[in-house]
Amino acid sequence: MESLEFVYQARASRVVFGEGSLNHLEREVLALNAERALVICSPEQKDTGAHIAQRLGQRCAGLFDRAVMHVPIELAREALAVARRLNADCAVVVGGGSAIGLGKAIALESELPILAIPTTYSGSEMTPIFGITEASLKRTGTDIKVLPKTVIYDPTLTTTLPVGLSVTSGINAIAHAAEGLYARDSNPVTSMMAEEGISALAEALPAIVADPSDVAARSKALYGSWLCGIVLGNVGMALHHKLCHTVGGSFNLPHAPTHTIILPHALAYNRNASPEAMKRIARALKAADAATGMHEFAKEVGAPLSLKDIGMRQDDLDRAADIAASNPYWNPQPVDREKIRRLLQDAFDGAQPRTWAL
Repeated sequence: MESLEFVYQARASRVVFGEGSLNHLEREVLALNAERALVICSPEQKDTGAHIAQRLGQRCAGLFDRAVMHVPIELAREALAVARRLNADCAVVVGGGSAIGLGKAIALESELPILAIPTTYSGSEMTPIFGITEASLKRTGTDIKVLPKTVIYDPTLTTTLPVGLSVTSGINAIAHAAEGLYARDSNPVTSMMAEEGISALAEALPAIVADPSDVAARSKALYGSWLCGIVLGNVGMALHHKLCHTVGGSFNLPHAPTHTIILPHALAYNRNASPEAMKRIARALKAADAATGMHEFAKEVGAPLSLKDIGMRQDDLDRAADIAASNPYWNPQPVDREKIRRLLQDAFDGAQPRTWAL
């Protein structure tokens, strides 16, 4: 029996979870010692953002409803200027990774506390990770001040999330947990959360496809995404996230579908270097193999399988491989530019995950 040796760093955040938990919004804003909240959302979530602003009443400093994917630095600067002009003392961010990412960009420069209300399964609300895109390159970093202080999870807010986005958002969350299982700084605590999170989402997503209004399934998916987000917030990222940040930030591909498509291929690439992690992923998916099981699961729930179907161009694959290999994240399997190029081709074509030679 091997002795255990690890480091686990808990992140401080308050979670209010359950159907109807949005009713506690004002209480939670006041608990932040805040009085003027800037509500942030994407154009697609404008109605929900307006509803949140109405609930806050006089405690709402304004509504900024222009969050977009990958947080362009110009937009982040504009939103920060609005927050300062309105004398906002906190940000209430409603939506998915785009809105939460913009809130984080504001907090990075202003230290405004964030209260997040997720309406997707991105898990960004549980991490101190930020990403900002400048000159077509996405820069990521970690800073504890961008971690939301409070998160309100109300599954009733996710029942209108389109099935397609529910599926890709959920698989995006699974990717966080999967990489957490073979991260350099993985530990027994986050590994338990990772397997439980993957299992919850693997059970919930088919039920959501069958009945998008199923609040119990929505609740389970939100629970799974919360766990997967905690994992991502406590361990380092590896090849999968590097590839997604590269093709997403540099070629403006949609975030969650990009994660969905690349994940099975990244798992296949790392299969031989991380056998224990792969066993846990496969067990959570109720599959014989993590990579092929993930590919089949994505197919089962109607997720996109190829990068060409979400806007990637064949001509850009070489440049994507160059970018990803030039400054790679740590990965259990050494990053090889030619192998990465083949991986990206597989993802572009929607091929079955390959078996890589040792």
